[in-house]
Amino acid sequence: MLFWKKETQLDRIKNKLEKALRKDTAFLVFGASSHKYRVDEKLTAKELADWQAKNQVTLPEPYTQFLTKVGNGGAGPYYGIYSIEKATSYTDRNALTTKCVLHPRMTKEEWNHLTEPLINSEDISDLEYDAARDRVMGGMLCIGTQGCEYDMYLVLEGQHSGKIVYTSDFYPDHPFSFIYEDNFLDWYERWLDEIILDYDIAWFGSRMPGNENVLIQVYQNAPNEEIKLKALNGMFKFKKISQPTIDFLKSVAEQRQNDRTTAIQLICKTSVDAGRDFLLELLHSERNEDFLQALNILNWYGKSFDLAEFIKVILQSLDRVQDPETLRHVGYVLESSGAITLQNFAPFLCHTDSNIQTTAIYATRKCNDKSESWETIEQMLMGGDKEVVKNTILFWGIIPHKKLLPYYKAAWPEYKSKNNFREKSIGCLKELNLPDDYFDKE
Repeated sequence: MLFWKKETQLDRIKNKLEKALRKDTAFLVFGASSHKYRVDEKLTAKELADWQAKNQVTLPEPYTQFLTKVGNGGAGPYYGIYSIEKATSYTDRNALTTKCVLHPRMTKEEWNHLTEPLINSEDISDLEYDAARDRVMGGMLCIGTQGCEYDMYLVLEGQHSGKIVYTSDFYPDHPFSFIYEDNFLDWYERWLDEIILDYDIAWFGSRMPGNENVLIQVYQNAPNEEIKLKALNGMFKFKKISQPTIDFLKSVAEQRQNDRTTAIQLICKTSVDAGRDFLLELLHSERNEDFLQALNILNWYGKSFDLAEFIKVILQSLDRVQDPETLRHVGYVLESSGAITLQNFAPFLCHTDSNIQTTAIYATRKCNDKSESWETIEQMLMGGDKEVVKNTILFWGIIPHKKLLPYYKAAWPEYKSKNNFREKSIGCLKELNLPDDYFDKE
C-alpha cells in the first residue's frame, strides 16, 4: 500500500522558491539581486528556544516554522528577510517586550496623538524620544527592509500577533500599514505566487490579494466604498488585464462616479486605445482634476500608443492651464511628441507667476526654435528676475542672439567662475563672431 504525504504550506514555499528562481533567472524582481532566492541555514529548535528565553518573547508560530523549516532569513519580499540575529539588532530591546498599540483601523487622529512627541521632538530629551518611539514600535520585530526609510515588522503579541506591518518615518496623518495576510507564511507565499504569475510587485503587499475574478467579486459584493476602491487598486498589480475585466471596468467607469478615474486608469494601463473615449471625455471636462488625471494617464501609459488625437486636444486647451502642476504634466505628454514650441508656450514663459515660468522653461528645454523666438525670450528676460535668467542658463544654456546678450552679460559676474557657463558663453560669442572677452568689457 502506498501512502502519499500531503503537501504542507512549507513544502509549497520550498517548491515555489525554486519556481520563482526559474521565473526570474535574471533577478529583475526588486531586491532579487540581493537574495537570489536563497535562504540561510535553518535555525535549530534549541537556537530558537534560547533566543526566546533570552529576549523574553514568544514568536508567532508561522514565523518560527519558517526559521526552523525553511531558513533563518534570506530570500523574501523587497531586500529579503533578516536572520533572527539581524532582526534583533534592528529592533530596540525595550520595544521588543512592550505591548503593541498599533492596529489596522488606526485613525489619523489616533496616530497623530501617539506620534506627536516624535514629530515635534525639539523640546524633549533623548530619553523621552526613545520612550515615545518604543511606544509606537512596541511589540514588533523588524524582519526586513524595503529600502530608504521603509521597513517590515512582525507583530509579536496581542490581537494582531503574526501580522506584517510596513513602516516609514513618523509623518502626520500617515499611520503604518497592516498587510492583508494574517500570518508570515501566507504573506511570504503570496510574494512567491505573484512572482511566478508575473505580477507587478513593486509595491508588494500594499494591494489587495487575488486574481482578476476574485477582485471583481470583492468589488461587486463590497459592503462599503473603501473596500470597492481597495479591490480596484488591487488590480494595479496586473501588468495586463483580460478583455472581460476591461469590459467590467468600462461599466464601472460609466456607472460609478466615485471609481471612474481609477477604472479608466486601469483600462489604459493595458490599452490606451481601449480607454480612448474616456480619456477624451476627461480632457474635455471643465473640471481641472479630470484634465490633470487624463494627462497623468497619458504620461504613465501612453508612450507606446498613437497620441495624435490627444495631443491636438491638449494643444487646443493650453489656455485653460493655470497652475504649475498641470503645466508640468502637459509638458511631460507633449515632450515625447515634439509638440512643444516656444511659440505655443510663450504665455507661460512670460507669465507673472515665477513657478509657472520655471516649469515652462524646463518644458521647453529641448525646443530647437529658441534663436528664431528671441523676441519671446527677450520679453521673458525683460523683467530682470535673476531666477528666470538662472533657470534659462540652467535648462537652455546660452542662446546665440545679439538681442539677448545684455541679459547674459548682466549675469556674467555671478556665473563666469562656473566652467560650464563660461564654455557655453564663449561658444555663443564665437557663433556670433564676437571676441571671447566680450562680456568682460564695459
